[in-house]
Amino acid sequence: MTLQRFDTARSYGRVPRWMAMVLVAALVLHAALRFLEPRSQAVAAALPPVPPLPVLRLMSLGEPQLASQALSLYLQAFDNQPGVSVPFAALDYARVGTWLDAALALDPAAQYPLVMASQLYASVNDAARQRAMCAWVHRQFLQSPDARWRWLAHCAIMVRHRLNDMPTALRYAEAITQHAGGASAWARQMHIFMLEDMGEVERATVLLGGLLARNEVSDPKEMHFLIEQLARLKRRVAPAPAPNPR
Repeated sequence: MTLQRFDTARSYGRVPRWMAMVLVAALVLHAALRFLEPRSQAVAAALPPVPPLPVLRLMSLGEPQLASQALSLYLQAFDNQPGVSVPFAALDYARVGTWLDAALALDPAAQYPLVMASQLYASVNDAARQRAMCAWVHRQFLQSPDARWRWLAHCAIMVRHRLNDMPTALRYAEAITQHAGGASAWARQMHIFMLEDMGEVERATVLLGGLLARNEVSDPKEMHFLIEQLARLKRRVAPAPAPNPR
């Protein structure tokens, strides 16, 4: 038996006109409804309170260093939420400080919380928040000066140049000199040149002279540089020569 093929397809020209118009109208209506449909808005969640430290220690399962890292990474990633990016300046910095506190409490040797405070959260274009983060770094520095002086030095430079707050910058620099005996020479000398910038040239000269007299600098190149700077400061404070009588 020969099978006969029946072609059931119909050409578009044979489709009733009213049916084509209904199809087009339906497509237009569907597109209009999708266009007018309210867009779902991603809402930024507020930074939650940090869990109590005993709870964090219990959750760390004997690995406080790993828990500290996880806490820091969670905080750093909090600005990227599903469907929304939260500016650092929109965060509650008092609460940010409690999260950083917890990360350091779990691992006092950790450096990353201080990096986040001094270079991440203090980088916002908001003077109050910059000051808050640098004040936090200063408090943490005083608890372990030799391990944390780098981040206070960074804050001192930032406060000096970005906030034009020389007294606060000088206070941070002097704190490094007073408390961080293990800090690098440039950090321990920073306050001397800040004093010069503030116009206290005589005080800067006395401090630099005392530094050299105590033989606290061992590097020959650094010694040569400081001797040149001392001579320059002495020329600035030297009284002007009296005019020759005629």
